[in-house]
Amino acid sequence: IAIGYVATAVFYSTHFFANTEINGVDCSNKSIKQVEAYLEKQVSDYNLTLKETEGKTEEISGQDISLKYVEGKQVEKLVKSQNPFLWPEAFWKSRKMEAKIGVEYDESALKALIANLDCMKEENQTEPVNAHPEFQNDKFVVIPETDGTKIDTDTFREKVITAVDGLNAELDLSKEGCYLKPSYTAESKKVTEACDAMNKYVNASITYPMNEPVVVDKALISQWLQVDGEMKVSLNTEAMKQWFTAFGDKYDTQGTTRTFTTPAGKSATVTGGTYGWSIDEDTELVNLQNSILNGEVVTREPAYYAGGTAAAHSGQDWGNTYAEVDMSAQHMWYVQNGQVVLETDVVTGEPIPSRITPEGVYSLMWKQRDATLVGDIKPETGKPEYETDVAYWMQVTSSGVGFHDAIWQTAFGGTLYQIPGTGSHGCINMPLDQAGALFNMIEPGTPVIFHW
Repeated sequence: IAIGYVATAVFYSTHFFANTEINGVDCSNKSIKQVEAYLEKQVSDYNLTLKETEGKTEEISGQDISLKYVEGKQVEKLVKSQNPFLWPEAFWKSRKMEAKIGVEYDESALKALIANLDCMKEENQTEPVNAHPEFQNDKFVVIPETDGTKIDTDTFREKVITAVDGLNAELDLSKEGCYLKPSYTAESKKVTEACDAMNKYVNASITYPMNEPVVVDKALISQWLQVDGEMKVSLNTEAMKQWFTAFGDKYDTQGTTRTFTTPAGKSATVTGGTYGWSIDEDTELVNLQNSILNGEVVTREPAYYAGGTAAAHSGQDWGNTYAEVDMSAQHMWYVQNGQVVLETDVVTGEPIPSRITPEGVYSLMWKQRDATLVGDIKPETGKPEYETDVAYWMQVTSSGVGFHDAIWQTAFGGTLYQIPGTGSHGCINMPLDQAGALFNMIEPGTPVIFHW
């Protein structure tokens, strides 16, 4: 018995005990050479299975990278780790051992193979999507993150190399962190803070009392709010500018064509001039942004350019007090609070480019008693084309067109304005008494309409 016990101990000095597994394979009673033969066979048959998303798999074959077994002392060390005289333990005690298998392979071939995998192709990769606020049912809510299939290239290469070095049978890309992860999840503090801020901003309400109320409300504000990659909330300035451009196009009247009815009942149109609404879009953009960021609920007129306001938001935006000149009828009216309080025939500018009265809607700039009207300097003489004294001067345009008395005119109205020397240089010639009456009623800033 003693001889048998010792002989068995000698046997197990070069063989593995019964009930021994190496790398998950039964190696009971196998010699070092037998185990190394198995390991070499394991290397020659090696394939690495890549487990990708949606059940997809790919393989890396050891043959494709010239993988081969390199003999070492690992198996011998495992045998020596056994105490051969304790071999009877194997009858009631199993042993599970791991052997690091020495391998070598073509590294450049492995890198090229990795680069050509389907999971590495751009068209097969989708970016992960961060959790983010989204406007739903009148408020912003947090939309959870979604994982993509975008490969974290450095991590993936490192994990593949580690798997090949260890002769691992498979590599689960998700479990091993080979996909890029969203930077923010639904639980991220920055996401919830951004959502809270956006809900504060959409509660703002700014009403512009135009022809009809124009309300900047939740539905509109939500389209302008945006978050960047760091979950910082901001307003989309370009989108707001586009909205203001359309807003101005609809409600600006300065220089536009207006259709109206004259006091004589004639349907007329007028285009041009300096009078009317003109929204200062750049200033109001800043005002609106501040109102939204402060969560304001307010009704106010938008900012206008200097001189860019009018009496009313209706189509006839000059209101019910104004002076009107119908140049085709050579007649004018002064309307006060909706009632004609003065009307008279007039003589307007001679219908040639240098003298025609400019069509448009303007406002009276100023008025003056006993003024001298001075024409343009004539190059050949160096003197004014005319110097005319008038008792009543009421200037309308910056070019010098206005109302005034014209005692030199023998008549008014009709087609006199078409006669050279009778038609004015652009001004509205009036009888002396009518000019005086208008002077005493009209005030600077009063709308003035010149039309045909």
